[in-house]
Amino acid sequence: MKKTNFDYKFKDASLFELAMTQSGVDSRHNNERLEFVGDRVLGLCVASMLYAMFPLEAEGELARRHAVLVSTETLADVAISLGFDKTLRHGHMTAGRVRHALANSMEAVLGAMFFDAGFDAVRRFICDIWHDLAASELRPPKDSKTELQEFVQKHGGGALPVYEYSSERGPANVPVFSATVTGLGFSATGTGQSKKIASLAAAENLLKKLAIIKFDD
Repeated sequence: MKKTNFDYKFKDASLFELAMTQSGVDSRHNNERLEFVGDRVLGLCVASMLYAMFPLEAEGELARRHAVLVSTETLADVAISLGFDKTLRHGHMTAGRVRHALANSMEAVLGAMFFDAGFDAVRRFICDIWHDLAASELRPPKDSKTELQEFVQKHGGGALPVYEYSSERGPANVPVFSATVTGLGFSATGTGQSKKIASLAAAENLLKKLAIIKFDD
């Protein structure tokens, strides 16, 4: 994603400062509440944008596009393109957790813009960026669980992958789930902050493992 400038000027500069403050820096005054709002604003704006952009696609196809466009990876990439990696205040964390924090900050900024200028302003900002991201995918993307299911069904006589989940671990505010998926006699594990994220990671890891194994077409 190309670098761009974040040229929005906040009427209330403290909102942007709050959006750039991760809970690891300040447990009370941080961006989590703004993130909560921004997540909902982004979801609605992207959904309505996709509805207009792809009038012939069914709900499932739109849902897959939506999932990618509001994913942690996409949000982190947008945040970096806007330079938020230079301004986000966060505590010590791994590179993966930094990307997650950047994604959260992106949602927090959208929430801050909503309170600063209203829905129409933040909708225009979102559509300016996310329209190009959506247009770059000519076909609806498939998530790793869908790809794995189709692969296992094709090479396993119609069988389906089997998922198992371990107990939640980690601090209450940052839970970590583990999922193990088995298909075609092989297994892989993934972790994440929800069962859905963990199962997607597990499916992606099993796809990587199966990619180096020969199967008859």
